[in-house]
Amino acid sequence: MPLRILVAEDEFITAFDLCDTFEEAGYEVEGPHAGICSAMLACQKERPDVALLDIELVDGLSLELAQKLLDENVPVILHSDPEDTRALAMRFPRATTLAKPCPPAELLGAVSRALTPV
Repeated sequence: MPLRILVAEDEFITAFDLCDTFEEAGYEVEGPHAGICSAMLACQKERPDVALLDIELVDGLSLELAQKLLDENVPVILHSDPEDTRALAMRFPRATTLAKPCPPAELLGAVSRALTPV
């Protein structure tokens, strides 16, 4: 069974590009979710193996969702504007932070590292 990646991204083109990248790499994709409410509901229905979260979604910030997933030991990749990555890395040291735009190879590498036990 393929590993599940939750994608929460509100920019339409970016969201579908991310989903295509992950699907082509053999992952099962949950999303894209443009809002926190739908992403949280998806997590309640079935826990993802890893989550890629944009910070600013249509209905608010995904910070609470990121913390909830990390508390449940779900690897989180925070995908946000370059000026936000340092503050996010300090707030969420167990998460991976990637600046937008991020090349597909870098995204897939981050997912692979997030899924590899230390």
